[in-house]
Amino acid sequence: MIDLSINEKKLERAVQRARERKILIPTFKEQIEPERIPEKVKNKLKKVGLWDVNPLNLFRITWKNEPQSSGGQFGKVNYLEFPQALVGVEARIIALVGKWFPTGSHKVGATYGCLVPRLVTGQFDPKSQKAVWPSTGNYCRGGAYNATLLGCDSIAILPEGMSRERFQWLATVAGEVIASPGCESNVKEIFDKCWELRQTRENVVIFNQFDEYGNHLWHYQVTGRALEEVLSAEIGKSGRLAGFVSQTGSAGTIGAGDYLKERFPGSRIAASEALQCPTLLLNGFGDHRIEGIGDKHVPWIHNVRNTDVVMAIDDEACLSLVRLFNEPEGKKYLNARGISEGFIQNLPLLGISSIGNLLSSIKFAKYYGLTGRDIILTVLTDSMELYGTRVEEMREARGAYEQIHAAADFHRYLMGEGTENMLELRNPDRRRIHNLKYFTWIEQQKKTLKELNAQWNDFPEFWDRIHRQVEEIDRLIENFNRRTGVLEDL
Repeated sequence: MIDLSINEKKLERAVQRARERKILIPTFKEQIEPERIPEKVKNKLKKVGLWDVNPLNLFRITWKNEPQSSGGQFGKVNYLEFPQALVGVEARIIALVGKWFPTGSHKVGATYGCLVPRLVTGQFDPKSQKAVWPSTGNYCRGGAYNATLLGCDSIAILPEGMSRERFQWLATVAGEVIASPGCESNVKEIFDKCWELRQTRENVVIFNQFDEYGNHLWHYQVTGRALEEVLSAEIGKSGRLAGFVSQTGSAGTIGAGDYLKERFPGSRIAASEALQCPTLLLNGFGDHRIEGIGDKHVPWIHNVRNTDVVMAIDDEACLSLVRLFNEPEGKKYLNARGISEGFIQNLPLLGISSIGNLLSSIKFAKYYGLTGRDIILTVLTDSMELYGTRVEEMREARGAYEQIHAAADFHRYLMGEGTENMLELRNPDRRRIHNLKYFTWIEQQKKTLKELNAQWNDFPEFWDRIHRQVEEIDRLIENFNRRTGVLEDL
């Protein structure tokens, strides 16, 4: 469970910092239902940009922001349904849109779920400690951003091979940025850097997305409920939820599938990864280029016993579709295939891993022979706003993108996506994947064997206890805000 024990001495310092910097902390309830947000806050947000380094933007950590860059209020969940002409399957594929979070990615929510419980219990002292955010990209961006908004110093760690946009933006918000060796799948090198910091620096607190239950809890509660709201609006009288599909990454987002599966027991949870690094599928390893889904291990917070399918997506498919969706000749070809100009304008909402989620959803639909009654839910974690240089790099390396390339990519990677590299999990398969946690988390990261076994043996109660903690966290947030008195002074 998330430790919610109180350290009163540090808590008082956190309250003082929040009072000094006029920091008001939203509850999970307010992120799920922004209509609960005080009118004072909403009025002040009318003059605040979506990415501004302003504590009021903590209230924009929700799937319900108005899709605009400045001054937006709140409405319905931001989502997108893909036309059959693009995906080539009858099943309806619907995705939440992550672009309209501060920082342009839903990872800002995951980091909120990790840091805030430590602040409102006094387990993190913003006046003397630094928050360390180990990541393969968006998580450290979200962590550094949230830490700044919450009056905390931060250190961001990410592989040196990540996109230039990530490093450029991080330099504006993080106190320190550390580039670790390797690319997307070099997660162990990130963990090694964390151990180095523990041993060489005082007063650092590691917020490791791969083992922080707050990451899982935020997506279970906030993303899960957003998906349920979209489903309620779209399912109709004869529709049915076939499943939730997500690349694993830190295994935070896939926690939303746990929420959905409890309410729709006939649905499935599908976990996807890069074919070049098929850890879940084949105990495999390797480098890959789907930024945002670091691999070579099974995250501690992945509720493996609740996962039904694993699959792998070729990273070349994702990168080729980046060009199809964003190059002028690609858009022209899609329009000729019957895809409306209005929808084509939405394609930049898909970053590289979002395209991976789309391909995984197509694969899922074909494997199960789904029909027009069936709905597949997934998530667009970020947008092309964070990967513009990747398009430039491919253009320089591969040459101009012409109609013939667009036709080839459309038919090979969209219409041609098949059911290879998939495994429907039996109980022994789930146990095999769960057991892989031992080598990373027990041998390397000093977790306990007792907790590893509890995740499996006490299913589902182990995870239910974490899910129920949201009410206590909200109570602690409300108490924290009362002590600061910030709301009254707005």
